[in-house]
Amino acid sequence: MTWLKRIGRAFGPPLFVLVAAAALHAAPPPKVLVLDAALAADDAVVAVGERGLVLRSSDHARTWAAAASGATATLTAIAFAPGADRRTGWAVGHEGVVLATTDAGASWRRQFPEGGDADSFLDVLALDAKRILAVGAYGLFAASSDGGATWQRRKVRDDDYHFNRITRGPAGTLYLAGERGTLLKSADDGATWQPIPAPYEGSFYGILPLDRRTLLAHGLRGHVFRSADDGATWRRVEIDAPVLLATALRLRSNFILVGGHARTLWLSRDYGAGFKPVAAAPATAVAEYLELGDGAVLAVGEAGVQRLELSALVPEAAAPAAPR
Repeated sequence: MTWLKRIGRAFGPPLFVLVAAAALHAAPPPKVLVLDAALAADDAVVAVGERGLVLRSSDHARTWAAAASGATATLTAIAFAPGADRRTGWAVGHEGVVLATTDAGASWRRQFPEGGDADSFLDVLALDAKRILAVGAYGLFAASSDGGATWQRRKVRDDDYHFNRITRGPAGTLYLAGERGTLLKSADDGATWQPIPAPYEGSFYGILPLDRRTLLAHGLRGHVFRSADDGATWRRVEIDAPVLLATALRLRSNFILVGGHARTLWLSRDYGAGFKPVAAAPATAVAEYLELGDGAVLAVGEAGVQRLELSALVPEAAAPAAPR
């Protein structure tokens, strides 16, 4: 799990002070720990973080309002169903918390998968409005086929390595990334998983599918690897900084961003073949980047939520490469 998503567990005091949710109306965002964000219906943006925090914006992340989650545990990830069902979504977190919404994040209700409050979910993926997959610490994997009314835990691997992120490619293939070189893929919506040969024995924090065959895997100490054959072989992409790369984002323009640690953001203009540092990198650690409906980029992390204009990240003269 990422260094940010470990924050907020019960074994220590919080590192950030939470602004009372009742005081958050349509206003600039508070400086609190935010760990994930997702787009909902009608271009709404919903972000989650420490102590059950849920923030919602309807103006492309310029102003935010708090939504009551009913949770006190740290929320680590959020996902909405694709397509026309984007009003339906789920948020997961520490203490086995699973929350559900059917109004694009305006209100939430709690769901309880089989397990206990010792579980820590680190990511969630909605395949559609009924099928959800949630993964987390110590090999935690839970699935629902009825919109979260019931959940089934599965053993995906014999070991108990943390699963940091689950993603879905354009062909429907699912990818899992985790500790100690853990890379897996599924061609049957998560029913079975096959190992992907790992090019590195350290932790991975995500696989970003670029198309049906091209993948980027990112992790500790500046490690980025690119595969052109769906993970059968990998090539190291040089990042000249030994930093943790927690997140990667492919923009609609086909520019690619990878980042994580404070003042560290890298940009690819050639479909992931190479990366250059971005001078306008956020000054604090970032857990996730999200492209907004108007083309700006949202950064969430230690500083809360930050709207970044694309023109500040990418020089206007640069031309993105076409997909291969």
